Amino acid sequence: MMCLESDEVGTGVGDQGCIPGAEERGLETLPGRMNPNSLDVKAVELESESSKPDKEYNWKRSSVTAAGILSVGNVLNYLDRYTVAGVLLDIQQHFGVKDSGAGLLQTVFICSFMVAAPIFGYLGDRFNRKVILSSGIFFWSAITFSSSFIPKKYFWLLVLSRGLVGIGEASYSTIAPTIIGDLFTKNTRTLMLSVFYFAIPLGSGLGYITGSSVKQVAGDWRWALRVSPVLGVITGILLLIFVPTAKRGHAEQLKGSSWIRDMRGLIKNRSYVFSSLATSTVSFATGALGMWIPLYLYRAQVVQKTVEPCSIPPCSTKDSLIFGAITCLTGFLGVIIGAGATKWCRRKTQRADPLVCAVGMLGSAIFICLVFVAAKTSIIAAYICIFAGETLLFSNWAITADMLMYVVIPTRRATAVALQSFTSHLLGDAGSPYLIGFISDLIQQSTTKSPLWEFLSLGYALMLCPFVVVLGGMFFLATALFFLEDREKAEKLVSQLMMPSTAVKV
Repeated sequence: MMCLESDEVGTGVGDQGCIPGAEERGLETLPGRMNPNSLDVKAVELESESSKPDKEYNWKRSSVTAAGILSVGNVLNYLDRYTVAGVLLDIQQHFGVKDSGAGLLQTVFICSFMVAAPIFGYLGDRFNRKVILSSGIFFWSAITFSSSFIPKKYFWLLVLSRGLVGIGEASYSTIAPTIIGDLFTKNTRTLMLSVFYFAIPLGSGLGYITGSSVKQVAGDWRWALRVSPVLGVITGILLLIFVPTAKRGHAEQLKGSSWIRDMRGLIKNRSYVFSSLATSTVSFATGALGMWIPLYLYRAQVVQKTVEPCSIPPCSTKDSLIFGAITCLTGFLGVIIGAGATKWCRRKTQRADPLVCAVGMLGSAIFICLVFVAAKTSIIAAYICIFAGETLLFSNWAITADMLMYVVIPTRRATAVALQSFTSHLLGDAGSPYLIGFISDLIQQSTTKSPLWEFLSLGYALMLCPFVVVLGGMFFLATALFFLEDREKAEKLVSQLMMPSTAVKV
């Protein structure tokens, strides 16, 4: 112990001013000059300041990990969705159904998806999102796995199972983007959303590849439905462990409002309304083309007598594999081209986001039209047109999601995503697969049954897609008219909500 003489009273260390432990700490304390307690306070402050970079680094790392897991989950969602399309011909042969019956599988899936989406949007803005997401993954994984054992005389059970899978996947597609929106801001959020939405074409393409490849290896199409459930369970567990529980509006520190008020605000948001209508046309085209193009190209080759007609499964998987690979590649290129074009155009105009989407849609319509012209004489030319058309069509997915984040305040984003999902599916791919199949069957009934008319009837039905895509381009142009005004309103509302003393009606 080191003692210092003091002639002051009330030092709290005795007459000799002894400070226990001063010698060990190497301190030389003089009365009136230094308070030892102040050193402890400053040390804590310095330690706290030094720990801030580590905390920020850990948060960023966990956020990036979370975005990666959420993107993988999105890949699996779409892989499961399009595995059925990859083995569609085998399903038709196994259950003995026509084009309209095969299209019903996707239509029932999308109908249940769009009905469930608003419910999960409401829940996602109010309850634990991690639990909802993981429960949805576990649910659709179990249903998909069970559906692989359905006997051939119970086709209605397969249809019902696809409807239940749609409910499970609705929880994920509705809520997952809002978690990314709360974990990141500005340019980083744009990048992470681009990665997340790149998972859509990647998963879709892998669905065709997985379905056709597993069927080829196992010799039974039903094994194709048993891959995604296993991967889904693993992803659900990783999601529960590694995805942080980000608060809604975490980056902006906002509080939410009532559901009715959220809905009123969204309906009055013209940019949101027009972009949702444009998204519906994208869904219509991707749903129809994704379901029917492999079968259409197979029928084209039968007419050209380059392949033999399939009457007993397993049937040829070549077209599903090629289309799946093209979808994966065009999805990657589409996201890069869309993001790059938007970044470059933002230097010229602040309306770059909707304008890039509009140009992409109009260009895509041209190449989709050329597919049906080229398929009559050259399959290779048809694939080239598909490649160009899909690349332009996929270029707007991430941009549309980013636009929503700009014009909608954080606390109502899950509701906004859910309502947009409901609208796009209701007006888009909920009916397009069945509608195309129904038109195809209708044309065949009025003509002589032959491979030529099976090919032509499906092509005539699919010609509806490019006209719908043009309509989507018009909706994106309408979005451009109101985008800046709605973005400014959202930014102003966010700044007002961040002020604790300000009561703002949202």
